[in-house]
Amino acid sequence: MVLLRGISLFNILFKVKNIFTLFLALFYLTTTAQKLGISPQVLTSRQIASLLPEVVRKTLNITFPIFRVYKYVDNDGHHYCILTESKDEIATDKDTLNHKIRAVSLKADNSSFVKNWEINDNIIKNENDETSIWFWTKYTDFKDYDGDGLVDPIIVYGTSALNGYDDGRIKILIYHKGRKVAIRHQNGVLDLARETQVDKAFYDLPISLQTSVKQKMELMRKNGQAIFPAGWQVAMKNKKTSFNERQ
Repeated sequence: MVLLRGISLFNILFKVKNIFTLFLALFYLTTTAQKLGISPQVLTSRQIASLLPEVVRKTLNITFPIFRVYKYVDNDGHHYCILTESKDEIATDKDTLNHKIRAVSLKADNSSFVKNWEINDNIIKNENDETSIWFWTKYTDFKDYDGDGLVDPIIVYGTSALNGYDDGRIKILIYHKGRKVAIRHQNGVLDLARETQVDKAFYDLPISLQTSVKQKMELMRKNGQAIFPAGWQVAMKNKKTSFNERQ
């Protein structure tokens, strides 16, 4: 065996083979991650204009200004999630107020689209008089949580009322295997006004997906956007579908 500075040719070839194998593995993981939409793309204004010209928007009944468009790919195809907000007023602090929102999820089908699902909601005029509703993209994500090759979108939006976040609503929508699962929450300045409702189907979701949603809820609390009833973590651990401060 020929030696090169104390290292056999066999060892050199073995190491080169390992490096090449590692490179192939990293390449596979990278392309697979892209394929499964682990990092969804946020489209630019130019890309949105190209994808959704006026004639297409009319066909899809997209009448509100487009706030954001996400593109992701999974084993079911290429998908687009379009978030729109009505932009009805400009507040004294220059913030935009929306009375309505609409989201549309589309799947590309040759030269057209097939609608997967849609979301419609609006502010509620009651004793709190909600002032605005909008998508909370900080908590929205598109990931494959159970490794089945299909992305499980989580869409979050909320409202503000007379006391800002403190008496607004929050809605978390999870789409898993064609099923919509919701968590609805009402903030409140008074303890008795706070209430959270959880669809029973939430507790049938993959544990990793449930955990992610609970982490988002905790982050909302830390960010001062949610006031969940005391003991909400224990209530969800016990799979309760409704909990409030009156219990």
